[in-house]
Amino acid sequence: MDSTKASYKAGEAKGEVQSKTEKMMDKAGDACQSVKESCQDAGGQIKAKTQGAVDSVKDATGNK
Repeated sequence: MDSTKASYKAGEAKGEVQSKTEKMMDKAGDACQSVKESCQDAGGQIKAKTQGAVDSVKDATGNK
């Protein structure tokens, strides 16, 4: 294989690796965003449940 073909093949391989890397990074970013949103949802649910428990205790003890 002459140097022109070798150089072409190397460039082609580099392009494929870059493309695959970009796709993987996009998927990782999407996964991180999904985890972030799930955690925010869970945090909101925990906050609401905690507030409900606090309100129940206040009602039971007559504190408002």
